[in-house]
Amino acid sequence: MDIAKTYNPREAEGKWYPYWTEKNFFKSTPDHRKAYTIVIPPPNVTGVLHMGHMLNNTIQDVLIRRARMLGFNACWVPGTDHASIATEAKVVKLLADQGIKKADLSREEFLKHAWVWKEKYGGIILEQLKYLGASCDWSRTRFTMEPALSDAVIDVFIDLYNKKQIYRGVRMVNWDPQGLTAVSDEEVIHKETNSKLVYVKYKIENSDEYITVATTRPETIMGDTAVCVNPHDERYTKLKGKNIIVPVVNRVVPIIFDEYVDATFGTGALKVTPAHDINDFNLGQKYKLPVIDALTQDGKISEAAGAYVGMDRFACRKQIIKDLQEQGLVEKIEEIKNKVGYSERTDAVIEPRLSMQWFLKMEDISKPALEAVLNNDVKLIPEKFINTYKHWMENVHDWCISRQLWWGQQIPAWYDDKGNTVVCKTKEEAVKLLKTDNVKQDEDVLDTWFSSWLWPLTVFDPDIIKKGWANANEDLKYYYPTNDLVTAPEILFFWVARMIIAGKEYTGQKPFNNVYLTGIVRDKLGRKMSKQLGNSPDPLELITKYGADGVRVGMLLCSPAGNDLMFDESYCEQGRNFANKVWNAFRLIKGFEVGTNVSQPEASKTAIEWFGNRLSEQLEIINDHYSKYRMSDALMTTYKLVWDDFCAWYLEIIKPDFIDGKAQPIDKTTYDATIIYLESLLKIMHPWMPFITEEIWHLIKERAEMDCIIVAEWPAVNTQNKEALIAFEVVKEIVSKVKNIRQQKNISPKEKLEVKEKSTIGGQFSRFDSVTIKLANLSSYSYTKEKVDGAFSFMVLTAEFFVPLTGNINVDEEKERLAKELEYNKGFLKSVQIKLSNQKFVANAKPEIIEVERKKESDALNKIRSIEEQLASL
Repeated sequence: MDIAKTYNPREAEGKWYPYWTEKNFFKSTPDHRKAYTIVIPPPNVTGVLHMGHMLNNTIQDVLIRRARMLGFNACWVPGTDHASIATEAKVVKLLADQGIKKADLSREEFLKHAWVWKEKYGGIILEQLKYLGASCDWSRTRFTMEPALSDAVIDVFIDLYNKKQIYRGVRMVNWDPQGLTAVSDEEVIHKETNSKLVYVKYKIENSDEYITVATTRPETIMGDTAVCVNPHDERYTKLKGKNIIVPVVNRVVPIIFDEYVDATFGTGALKVTPAHDINDFNLGQKYKLPVIDALTQDGKISEAAGAYVGMDRFACRKQIIKDLQEQGLVEKIEEIKNKVGYSERTDAVIEPRLSMQWFLKMEDISKPALEAVLNNDVKLIPEKFINTYKHWMENVHDWCISRQLWWGQQIPAWYDDKGNTVVCKTKEEAVKLLKTDNVKQDEDVLDTWFSSWLWPLTVFDPDIIKKGWANANEDLKYYYPTNDLVTAPEILFFWVARMIIAGKEYTGQKPFNNVYLTGIVRDKLGRKMSKQLGNSPDPLELITKYGADGVRVGMLLCSPAGNDLMFDESYCEQGRNFANKVWNAFRLIKGFEVGTNVSQPEASKTAIEWFGNRLSEQLEIINDHYSKYRMSDALMTTYKLVWDDFCAWYLEIIKPDFIDGKAQPIDKTTYDATIIYLESLLKIMHPWMPFITEEIWHLIKERAEMDCIIVAEWPAVNTQNKEALIAFEVVKEIVSKVKNIRQQKNISPKEKLEVKEKSTIGGQFSRFDSVTIKLANLSSYSYTKEKVDGAFSFMVLTAEFFVPLTGNINVDEEKERLAKELEYNKGFLKSVQIKLSNQKFVANAKPEIIEVERKKESDALNKIRSIEEQLASL
């Protein structure tokens, strides 16, 4: 069989992904096995693959592939989220490019355009995940707005409304003037912004005096309906019962007194604008102040403002400052930094706005979800996020679940012309309940999260809300609760908490056992990757350049749970180099000529014993890392086991010698053992590197069509001979010391040396001598009870080793080198002894620290004695 000189990732990826799909290796249906289930965090239907997706989905695929190999019925459910705000924005832009305004379309016409867009572009990201190797059960692909899942969302709304958990009312909400919709607190990103703090003078009615008020939002002055001061602030006590005149509009409003105002902050006077700030709104309610909405929905100055009508809010801000300055009403302007809320979806500056919205009461419904995490029923990994979760859930506000959009599940509330409201599924039901044909459905849709909070339930059984847990279908009973959820900390409350709430509400159970929280992918300068900064590589280009396996390894080499990943393309290069290392090791092994009558060398026999133990030891560590979700650690341990232990040590020992420029045959026993080890290593590597492992698996020998590594059994951990492991560490140390002597003395690696061991334990690991002889290229390895004159020496554990001088050594140079080394060690010993003679240090230091210092002293004394003996022998 011809094996290519270099590994071709594109060829392997193009071969094996279609093969796995064709043979249904990803497909899962309930059977006798235990289920292992992951539901994908559904990416936005508008999305294309970015580095965050790469990290998240690689981790999921590693977990699902390993579970499959462990014998679980592994099911990874894919799908996409309809993403109301993002998708509507995409469709509106697409229509605008065609000269069509949303306002000129009916709801039905707009939704036709939206569905056409979704069908054309909506599946891109799922197709891209296939290039990564994602082993999802594609036959189970779901979409949060498909009819069955949308029905479930409507069922939940009706159910919670009937339970009096959902209500409608005018509240102050976060308004996105670009998206033209309310957004939840969690969808507001607070950014530090450079702002102007403008000190504006408000004239006291019937007086020449002024009150100065500081504001960063002078464009809302037209909505002021009071100025508030603290009743204990002596500066303003004389103003009780007085009014002030609002600049620009000359509106006469009262001065009110309330302890809400901090007298020590700013001027101690607060402009009260009930329509544009939640705290001002609360003051307005308390003192029955009128509400004047100075802004339109799209962030322009409103008719009600009475001035600057139709001007953009930020343009108005600049103009009003200029006009106030010209009127002498600006006392001063300070440049400050403050936190400003931005819409997560559109990046528009959020406006607090009074609006009629639908809300879900959160106080009671959220309690079981808080308990689930606090009692460790749902584990957050890493645990540091428990406190964040606890803080959010203990301070939860009612959830604004309505959105002023057309793309999404339309709220099933119906109104007659008298203002009566019913909540039901169909217009026919509404007509019966309202006893009139003149009914109209609420125009708003539900928040996207109100559909995705049902995701772990409805992907398996969309009718669960109507039927209840007792009547759940076979899929849900088998796969739910799911095992692991892999997601980002920033949606811990948005999505994770709400899924737990929904799971507890409708099944009495948690939706998943573990939540693995990834970090944010940043560049090597620590900046979050973004299109704006141009620091985010195209994942598909990385896959083309380094291969899917190389990118998967590169992403996870530096990805500790919950901590940000400082990504550098060099990691992908390291991943590709690892794949090449594995390929070259395989080519080396397959290139061995297996001899029929070749006896097994003692070194090979010993190497097989050692590597079997080493493999089991490291596999046990790898399994432990997996159990604790230390993904990077599991990968790094795998990496070192293959690169260092197998390639650098094991293969070097068993590799046949070259005689007269020709490789000698290898014995069959060693070859067979090596193939078995290679197969075990390929299995351990498979979750991380699915393509190259499947390729090599089939190149090792002819296999049946279903005999694929994707379903091969995960290796078992065997009992280890600890003595063999310790012995080999000693061998490594000896070999390294001999190599160092060769380098220091410029002795050719081909020149054979001899080693003599002087040990009080005498030949404890003598069966490994043949390995040492081969790896260190020795002519002999023997034991002595006396020190050897005229030899280099070194220590390993308690044994001393001697390498007799060869004729190539310059004695004078060696004396000079040893003299310098002796001087250094004597200086080091002196510094340690000074520390140990310091009574204050000895009295206050921890015992283990003193022990470390005494060990340093002992080691230095032994080293000095050894150097002095070497000098004497020279």
